[in-house]
Amino acid sequence: MNYKTARNFLLSQGTALQTQQNPNDLLMMLKQGKPPVPGQMTSILVALKIVSDVVQQEPNIDRELTLALHLLCYESYRLYVEGRFAGVEWPPLLDRDIERIAIAVQNIFAGTKQG
Repeated sequence: MNYKTARNFLLSQGTALQTQQNPNDLLMMLKQGKPPVPGQMTSILVALKIVSDVVQQEPNIDRELTLALHLLCYESYRLYVEGRFAGVEWPPLLDRDIERIAIAVQNIFAGTKQG
């Protein structure tokens, strides 16, 4: 995956609730009380790593990407918690994956290197 592909993937995943173009985007799945499709969380984390490596060198991050990253981080957690309160039985490690997304986004915003 290159930077352009990773960026576009994160834009799609992060703005899914606004665009509603792909029902399999993470936020759309969580909103419906469905777990992510297999490999989706791994793909998101890989895309975050690629974007982090590139923007690490930049003094600014573009607004569109910033919004998508914020929404991906914030809304995934919010929808996860909302689903738990509604009785959704999420996969056992989903909370950890959502936490990993939040840490990766924080590192991108802070300009720190991801492990």
